[in-house]
Amino acid sequence: MSATHSLSGKTVLVGAGAKNLGGLLSTTVAADGANVVIHYHSDATEPDARRTADAVAAAGGKPLVVQGDLTRVPEVEQLFSTARDHFGGIDVAVNTAGMVLRKPIVETTEEEYDRMFAVNSKAAYFFIREAGKQLNDGGKVITIVTSLLAAFTDGYSTYAGGKAPVEHFCRAAAKEFAGRGISVNNVAPGPMDTPFFYGQETPERVVFHKSQALGNDLTKIEDIVPLVTFLATDGWWINGQTIFANGGYTTR
Repeated sequence: MSATHSLSGKTVLVGAGAKNLGGLLSTTVAADGANVVIHYHSDATEPDARRTADAVAAAGGKPLVVQGDLTRVPEVEQLFSTARDHFGGIDVAVNTAGMVLRKPIVETTEEEYDRMFAVNSKAAYFFIREAGKQLNDGGKVITIVTSLLAAFTDGYSTYAGGKAPVEHFCRAAAKEFAGRGISVNNVAPGPMDTPFFYGQETPERVVFHKSQALGNDLTKIEDIVPLVTFLATDGWWINGQTIFANGGYTTR
C-alpha cells in the first residue's frame, strides 16, 4: 500500500465503534497506524467502548471514546467536532450504526416507524452531512447499509425501508463532496453473524438465510472490515456506490 493510501497517521471516526463490526473495524485500523474515534450510544455499551479503546491502544493506535445519540443532530455535530479538536482533523468516517426490526407492516406502530427511520435514515444523513463539513480534503465516508435493499421479502419494511434512502444520500454527497476529493460509499452486508441479526429471526429462518450464500453461511464481520478499509485506502477511486458483500445472498 502506498503512503498516499495508507491509514498510518490518519484519524478514523467509527460510528457505533464499540463492538461487533464497529469494534473490529476500530482495532483493525489501529493496527494500520490510525488514530481511532470510537463512538458509542448507550451507557450499557460504554464498557465495550472502553475495552475496544484498550485494544486500539494495544494495537498501536491512539483512541478517543465519545458517547452520543446519532439521532440527535447536535450530538452528531459534537461527535465530529470533538474528534477534530482532539486529533486535529478527521480523514475517514464510517457509520456502522443501525437498528433492525422484523415485524409485519400491519403490526408496526408509529413509534416503531419513527425510531427505525431515526436510527437508519436520519442519523445516516446527518453523519454524512457532518463528514462533508468536517472531514479533511481527500477524506472517505462509508456507511453500512444492508443487502436487503436488493431483496424481495417480508418483515423488514422499516429496516430496509429506513436504509434505502441512504443510497441516494450517498450518491448526492459523492457528487457534492467530489470537489474536495472526498469519496462517499455504502457497504451492504448480508445477514451478519452477530446478535444484531439473531434477535429478529427464528432458527428455521436462520437456516434459510445461511442457505442463500456461499458455503451455506452468514456474512462475518471479518468479511466486511477488509472492504471498508479498502474503500478508505486503495479503493479511493470508488465513489457514490453501494457495494453488496454478501456471498451471493442478494444481487441486482
